[in-house]
Amino acid sequence: MRIIEINSFVIGSTGNIMLNIASKARAQNNEVYIFCANTRRNSNVDISKECMIGTRIERKLHIWLSQFTGFNGCFSWFSTYGFLRKADKIDPDIVHLHNLHNSYINLPMFFKWIKKNNKKVIWTLHDCWAFTGQCPHFIVAKCGKWKTGCFNCPRYKEYPESLFDRTKTMYKLKKKWFTGVENLTIVTPSNWLANLVKQSFLRDYPVKVINNGIDLNIFKPIESEFKKEHNIEDKKVLLGCASPWSDRKGLDVFIKLSDMLSEDYKIVLVGLSKEQLETLPKNIIGIERTNNQTELAEIYTMADVFVNPTREDNFPTVNIEALACGTPVITFNKGGSPEIIDETCGCVVKCDDVVSLKNEIVRVCEEKPYSREDCIIRAAQFDMNDKFKEYVDLYDNI
Repeated sequence: MRIIEINSFVIGSTGNIMLNIASKARAQNNEVYIFCANTRRNSNVDISKECMIGTRIERKLHIWLSQFTGFNGCFSWFSTYGFLRKADKIDPDIVHLHNLHNSYINLPMFFKWIKKNNKKVIWTLHDCWAFTGQCPHFIVAKCGKWKTGCFNCPRYKEYPESLFDRTKTMYKLKKKWFTGVENLTIVTPSNWLANLVKQSFLRDYPVKVINNGIDLNIFKPIESEFKKEHNIEDKKVLLGCASPWSDRKGLDVFIKLSDMLSEDYKIVLVGLSKEQLETLPKNIIGIERTNNQTELAEIYTMADVFVNPTREDNFPTVNIEALACGTPVITFNKGGSPEIIDETCGCVVKCDDVVSLKNEIVRVCEEKPYSREDCIIRAAQFDMNDKFKEYVDLYDNI
């Protein structure tokens, strides 16, 4: 079986998911071809240059035109033409889509090719962008316009950034492009996102839930000298991890908690920018993003509790990584984040109820109701080998 996989990046969470699925499929004797945007970050990864779609110059032009006009995904004509010629030569049995936003492929050209050639398609949605006029998330904005038609968007100046609100037109265009594919299966990592898809203009497609998975050979309890190195051996540590950090991820919540918790507690945040590190309260230990997963596993292991006050997330793997290292998780009741937790390994708090969150942190740290063993058992349900095999099985089924 010949498979094409497409994502904006081959790095980060979605890039790693795509590469791991490809690796699993190749192990089952399938031919898998990876395609991504032509960016400097992608070129730093050891992948074939043939997988790059177009040139960096045309992509930069696409980004600029998208920002200036508000029409995202309507440019990169030459890049897309070149990619489609390669796709014709490959003649894939299945086209597996991931993130198509971020200005690197001409969407009407691409979906016209899919429909004309009657390609079987799997589309893994990592956010809500596919069925909105522009935004990948809308919970914080408390917006439900995507159900019937976007207009007067409160977030059009955010990613993917635009100078003008074209969401009304883009909603109609995306509905035209993305519907009418003869054989398309949508995959979502969470039940939460699957339920949103069923309320959108993509509702007529079958939806399958395949949770994100992690590498349990990397994320496991690993003792370290972290507490000793930071002189917090006598502290109860609550850990947060995100990249990038923003109020959407709950950075403001940790700032509030730093004022509410006693000196017996210490907050450690991983994934901060240099600018954020300079403005942190002194009682928070900030760490820049680390690409060393073993080091990250050591940090997860030393924490007493992992706190994820995210307000918009599909199925955050940081929750699973913490559990795999034996650390219980507390999260807000928003998005797909609560689906990772059960009564054996953590708890869920009402979104923005910082007082209840603080009380739960104290309870978990003082009473220790969740054992390391139970957390690890829960994480085992999200072994990436099992999850990515579900994709290979889906390839075979369709």
